[in-house]
Amino acid sequence: MGNKVAVFTDQQLENYQDCTYFTRQEILTVYKRFRELDPKIVPAVMTKDEPHTISIPMEKIIKMAELKENPFKERICKVFSHDGTGNLTFDDFIDMLSVFSENASRDNKLYYAFKIYDFNGDQLINGDDVEQVVQALTRNELNQDEISIVREKVLEEADIDDDKCISFSEFRHVISRAPEFLNTFHMRI
Repeated sequence: MGNKVAVFTDQQLENYQDCTYFTRQEILTVYKRFRELDPKIVPAVMTKDEPHTISIPMEKIIKMAELKENPFKERICKVFSHDGTGNLTFDDFIDMLSVFSENASRDNKLYYAFKIYDFNGDQLINGDDVEQVVQALTRNELNQDEISIVREKVLEEADIDDDKCISFSEFRHVISRAPEFLNTFHMRI
């Protein structure tokens, strides 16, 4: 038998299993994907504090096949980045892939979809946030008048309490009427 180097301690693996939707083997696969993004930065062993101190720049993360065509790729990185920069530690990276996994709960996916659309981070999706979502989804192909029309229609449809913002509960209500929305909210490891 050869000496196999442990990437994580047993306790770290247990913690990741408790906090994600992944098995031990899937956690190691996620780590392999993370390390492949920048093997010069990411060590072969992460048994100390490396999982939450070593980060990969967002510029490298957004080149992943699962993100490179996503109009929200930078926003996704910023939402999952513990410091908001978009640079991801392994802890951030595994959280992101866990939420986008097929096994993640609908509520967890919904929570993060809301955060991704809440560009200014005020726990509400206001008109400006809606405009940024529309610009991202249409890749800036609409003029300002067209964007304003979409903005008003979205707020008219989703803003139940007429406060010119979409709260999380209003967002949940809208998504409940479009269950296929969250079917596209996944990545494979």
